[in-house]
Amino acid sequence: MSEDTGKIVGIVLVSHSAAVAASVAELVQGLVGAGGGVPVAPAGGTEDGGLGTSAELIAAAAASVDRGAGVAVLVDLGSSVLTVKALLAEGDELPDRTRLIDAPFVEGAVAAQVTASTGADLTAVEMAAREAYTYRKE
Repeated sequence: MSEDTGKIVGIVLVSHSAAVAASVAELVQGLVGAGGGVPVAPAGGTEDGGLGTSAELIAAAAASVDRGAGVAVLVDLGSSVLTVKALLAEGDELPDRTRLIDAPFVEGAVAAQVTASTGADLTAVEMAAREAYTYRKE
């Protein structure tokens, strides 16, 4: 359970494509019945609608889901990792307790959403998302 009673971990989904980020957000919210009360925000593409990542869109998404228990950020590809790491290094662009989560994008997002919906803290959300690497499809 979150150490901050009444607070919940928010989730940001960073993709190079706005459509992919929005679709994964819709998927995880749908699988957990209206998202289980977990705020999820897509941060996909660039400000002009192109492919890529945007520090501004990521920062805005993180601020929009921050409920005081931390923000889990899941990313799709390499440069999105670099963009989030740069924001974290700046120190004031993202909410306190924002964490880049090393997890598969779709499966990790589902695991993070399900775990956050139980009221789990940021560390538990991160661990659940990371465990998605072990999901076998054979």
